Amino acid sequence: MSAGERIYSAVLHRDKRAEQELDPEVRRNLAPNGLRLVAANALQSSGDQIVNASTVLPWMFNALGVPVALTGLLVPIRESLSMLPQAFLTPLIVRVRFRKWVFISGALVQAASAGVIAGTAALGQGLVAGVVILVGLAAFALGRCLCSIASKDVQGRTIPKGERGQINGLATTASGVVAITLGLGIRILGGEDLAAEQLAWLLAAGAALWVLVAAVYLGIREPSEEPVGAGRVEKDVGPGPNWFAETIALLRGDRDFRRFVGVRSLLLVSSLAPPFVVALSIASGAGGLSGLGGFILASGVAALIGGRIFGRWADRSSRNVMTFGAAAASAIIVALVVLVALPVFAGASLAGNLVFVAAYFLLTLTHTGVRVGRKTYVIDMAEGDQRTTYVAVSNTAMGFVLLIVGAISALLATLALQWALLFLAAMGAVGVVASRRLPDVSRR
Repeated sequence: MSAGERIYSAVLHRDKRAEQELDPEVRRNLAPNGLRLVAANALQSSGDQIVNASTVLPWMFNALGVPVALTGLLVPIRESLSMLPQAFLTPLIVRVRFRKWVFISGALVQAASAGVIAGTAALGQGLVAGVVILVGLAAFALGRCLCSIASKDVQGRTIPKGERGQINGLATTASGVVAITLGLGIRILGGEDLAAEQLAWLLAAGAALWVLVAAVYLGIREPSEEPVGAGRVEKDVGPGPNWFAETIALLRGDRDFRRFVGVRSLLLVSSLAPPFVVALSIASGAGGLSGLGGFILASGVAALIGGRIFGRWADRSSRNVMTFGAAAASAIIVALVVLVALPVFAGASLAGNLVFVAAYFLLTLTHTGVRVGRKTYVIDMAEGDQRTTYVAVSNTAMGFVLLIVGAISALLATLALQWALLFLAAMGAVGVVASRRLPDVSRR
């Protein structure tokens, strides 16, 4: 047994039966490919923690004196532009014989974009700096769009069912370690008073990580032929005047895929609720323990714990992981809203601080499970170019859904933060019922 085989067997629980069903070429390269995917995904997740539109970039805007109105555009630009173009780009990508080159291109675009953002942080100021950073973030999101489509296809072609969730989980665990380190470093270096120049160096490190991601991906060996039994798409979702209509046609015609997209939309509860928890803590007078550093540390610990646990669970039943995530997130939100509404609750007290940090930690933990579960589900539910199309169309649909749900929750938050949270909790409750109707595509 080679060193790569021993390491791969040590970090993952291998499914020997699934491996025996692989094409000999894929089986021969399984361990080295698996280790490279773990390393690349871990570096990618670490880069995401640094170029973070919810934490690092808002701090940088504050340090550069960027108008507050532009801060509200960070998350919508980062999330929507990484998903909306995917159905349009799919036919271009499926023409590329080896999809790793698509991923490498996307990683290099993200590296260059992070470099532009870092340079602007070091040299810019005010409104002009904010606009340049938003443009750089838009380019970063488009690079991530390419990586998102290609990565799942590469993993599906090189890794068998029963091991894919663990690779996603290990990457999430690595990002948790980075988040903990980042949170501690920020508190040590100056907390919320971190200077723009220090943030610029941090973002430059993020750019370097994306270059490393591309370098690691270069070594992945995709099969020369499509795996036996791989499904082919009879009609690609293509660019041009009909691509939107063809996307709708796929959603209408494929019941199981349509259900998955619907469930994924309802699972937004775990991703959209945490920022409202932070806002509610500030409105309640919490500070100190539940400051930005505390929330980053809580997020890191959640990823560190959840990545490994949910990765293995997703390989057994990714559907059940998604169901659990929706149920747990909704329950946590309702419990938090009830506690805050009690007359005896004091947000500024130590107990109040602990409540907000605990709620944020638990929500982030459930979101870790949701992310690992739905990524594993979409990889397992299809083969070949059909998987690429599923990933692209579902992400494009989610781009539209994210804008709609985000707008509704933001509108409700202007009335009261609790209303926004309860709206998301209701979505999650519906998601519990809907996810149970999905077919279980994982290898048990």
